[in-house]
Amino acid sequence: MQTVLLAGGLGSRLAEETVTIPKPMVEVGGRPIIARVMDIYSHFGHRDFIVSAGYKALMLKQFFANYHLIANNINVSVDTGKVKLFPSSPGGWNVSVVDTGTHTMTSGRIRRLKDWLKNETFMVTYSDGLGNIDIDALLAFHRSHGRLATVTAVQPPARFGAINLVGNRVGSFSEKIKPADSWINGGFFVFEPGVMDYFIDDAEPLEQSPLINMTRDGELMAYRHSGFWHPMDTVRDRNSLNSMCDEGTPPWLRFAEDGAETEAAPLPAIAI
Repeated sequence: MQTVLLAGGLGSRLAEETVTIPKPMVEVGGRPIIARVMDIYSHFGHRDFIVSAGYKALMLKQFFANYHLIANNINVSVDTGKVKLFPSSPGGWNVSVVDTGTHTMTSGRIRRLKDWLKNETFMVTYSDGLGNIDIDALLAFHRSHGRLATVTAVQPPARFGAINLVGNRVGSFSEKIKPADSWINGGFFVFEPGVMDYFIDDAEPLEQSPLINMTRDGELMAYRHSGFWHPMDTVRDRNSLNSMCDEGTPPWLRFAEDGAETEAAPLPAIAI
């Protein structure tokens, strides 16, 4: 099964980095975040990727064209220039990098990949969000409901502290709170080929008319994931994800801790 990685945006809120590199190339723990996203799918045996590039697409092409040197140990003959690769760990990734246009919006990027996609179920996600999504359970959920599309609904990470006031006295203080009933679009989509009928305009973000119209037609279902999920929207997010790589196995690869719900359910009230 093919997995599309949306990797063409400008990443303006990370401008200190994205002025020189595309956002998916921003490093988390010494590796581009796009490779961290691919690790999640690879863990479940999904290693056929299509990178939908745009802004600074050449850098993404160069990275993957040379990834065999990054991912393996090498022996080089300085006389002949002959290089031998010694795999340090099995990868098996097959990666296509397709330039879908600098200014194309997310639904247009998927639309432009129609000739690259096989006429079968495929997955799509953003290249700037990490979560310990159980891909097997996600696919089982998608197949169970028979609709065209599944979005992974996640709970946003806690960002702000809460103060409980008793009159003017602080009764309790929580450094961070996470709303228990708040669900947002976390990416990690599963689509049937029929969703292409909803992608009609290169200037339309996936999160606007396409998902809204699928919801209207009853074709969008939500897989609820209550485990770890964290975006990389800001420098603060990048720093937080970097620090998590110091913990040994990062939380987006700790699948035993996944608390996702797999019961088929209509789309909840989530921000898409």
